[in-house]
Amino acid sequence: MKLLIVTATEMELSFFKNEILYKYIDNENIHITLLNCGVGMVATSYYFTKHLQHNKYDFILQAGVGGSFKDEIELGTLAFITSEQFGDLGAEDHENYLNLFDLGLANKDIFPFTNGKLLTPNSPIHNKINLPHFSGLTINTVSGSDATIIKRKSLFNCDIESMEGAAFHYICLLENMPFAQIRAVSNYVLPRDKSKWKMKEAIINLNNWIADFVEFINVKKIEA
Repeated sequence: MKLLIVTATEMELSFFKNEILYKYIDNENIHITLLNCGVGMVATSYYFTKHLQHNKYDFILQAGVGGSFKDEIELGTLAFITSEQFGDLGAEDHENYLNLFDLGLANKDIFPFTNGKLLTPNSPIHNKINLPHFSGLTINTVSGSDATIIKRKSLFNCDIESMEGAAFHYICLLENMPFAQIRAVSNYVLPRDKSKWKMKEAIINLNNWIADFVEFINVKKIEA
C-alpha cells in the first residue's frame, strides 16, 4: 500500500517522522510519504495538488491538531472528521454571514458537496479507524473572540475547528482518492488563551495513534 500523510506543520508529526518512519524504509507491504503543506487552505491546496500531479496513493491521511467547540470533548481526544464545511468563505451582509450557497455561487448538492458539506466516503480502511466521528469547520482566522465563537457555533454547529480540513476534503473528493482526516484536540474554541491549551498532549496522542495505525495496515495489508 502507498500511504500519504499530509500535515500543516512538521511539529505535528515530529515524533513519527524521527522515531517511527525509518522502520518502514524498504518495507514490502507499505510505502509511506509525509507531506508538509504549510498552514491554511491556500498552502494546503497548492502543495497538496501539486504533489498529486506526480504521485498516486492507495490512501491519504491528513493528521493535525484542532480546537473543539464542544466542552464535552476532552482535550487530547483523537477525532475522525467525517464531514467538513467552509466557515468563512462567502460574504457579510451587515450582521449576517452568507456562504457560497446563500449567494448563489455554488450548489450545496452538486459534487463534491452534499447538503453543503464535504463528506468522507467510506472505504475498508475507515472501518478500522476506531475513533469517534466528529464534524469539522475550516476557517482562515482561528476563532478567538466571544462574538466570533458565538456566531460560528450558531451557524455551523460543528465539533472541531481547523485551518486546512475542508481544502483537503475538497481536493480528495474531486481527485477520487480514499482519505481520512484525523485531528487531536489541543484546545477549546474560547477567547484566545494558550495557557489553557494542551498542545503537547494532543501531539503525543496523535503521533502514537499514527504509529499504531501504520503498523496495523502493515500487518493486515488492507487495501483501500
